[in-house]
Amino acid sequence: MVLVPAAIFGFISANTMFLIWLERKVIGRIQNRIGPMLAGPRFLGRISPWFGGLLQTAADAMKLLLKEDILPARADKWVFYSAPVVVFVGAFMTYLVIPFGQGMIVSDLNIGVLYILAISSLSVIAIFMAGWSSNNKYSLLGGFRAVGQIITYEIPLVISILCVAMLAGSLKLTDIIEAQRNGWFLFALFPVFILFLASAVAEVNRSPFDIAEGESEIVAGFYIEYTGMRFAMFFLAEYASTFVAAALAATLFLGGWLPPVAVAPFTWVPSFFWFLLKTYLMLVALITIRWSWPRPRPDQFMEFGWKVLIPWSFVILFLTGLGIYSNLLWLVSLIFLAAILGAFVAHRSGLAATTRVQKVTI
Repeated sequence: MVLVPAAIFGFISANTMFLIWLERKVIGRIQNRIGPMLAGPRFLGRISPWFGGLLQTAADAMKLLLKEDILPARADKWVFYSAPVVVFVGAFMTYLVIPFGQGMIVSDLNIGVLYILAISSLSVIAIFMAGWSSNNKYSLLGGFRAVGQIITYEIPLVISILCVAMLAGSLKLTDIIEAQRNGWFLFALFPVFILFLASAVAEVNRSPFDIAEGESEIVAGFYIEYTGMRFAMFFLAEYASTFVAAALAATLFLGGWLPPVAVAPFTWVPSFFWFLLKTYLMLVALITIRWSWPRPRPDQFMEFGWKVLIPWSFVILFLTGLGIYSNLLWLVSLIFLAAILGAFVAHRSGLAATTRVQKVTI
């Protein structure tokens, strides 16, 4: 039993280092930066551009391990020290119910989806502990922002998962995967997928929904006073939570470990390969979104959550139930997508009309 937590911890650590390297590569491509492509021994870059910068993540990890652990003079010591442990334990425990492949799951709970939602809520407590105990106004503001953000976007996230559970008839992750043998839920529940994606990005505090920090406002937010290994634990938990969000998207909407087509040679490939492939494709999409969209103002972000996303999530829930009851879920989804597209086009047309340069005759 001791080997299971050790294996999960080792996977989280190695996977996080790989995700950091992957994100730097994608960022380097997007921003046309030379550093992530060439940093490190030159012979690695000669093998392939993707090997350039391979050792940079390891160097950063060593740097954080060797940094001094500083405690602010007026900080609440035990709460300050406990916050990174709580947030890391929460991220660690969510991996226990993720089905990495057929039969490759630590604990196949009947309420696996609810378990992930409940455990991920520990991050709210840890973030507020970090912001309050640091005795720093920027940390406290960052903590307030993060708590408000996570609580707000928890509602549409739960509703999107509830739509999937309604269609699958179960809260068990393996049952949800098996229910997609005749077709991924991505196609039948595409509006739900968009709702889940927006909510998940906000839940893991990733850009563009990272209002808990801001270099020109509150610097690093709730973990501004953390250094060394304690900062590394927050960093590790953020990437671990991002992987969980991508893995959950792959499980709920992309068929989990199931191959795209249930014919040879796709069925010959090990099931964990398909799961990891879908998860990393989702991660690349999340990274691309992060570096393609600007950060909104906190008031705009909260207004979008309460006035747009939450009302629309209830509409989507009603339409999903209606589609399942009438066996016309595909038609309902297409009509809803057409309505969203029409509203978007109308909004863009109105915006273009108000910003068009007009000639003035004198």
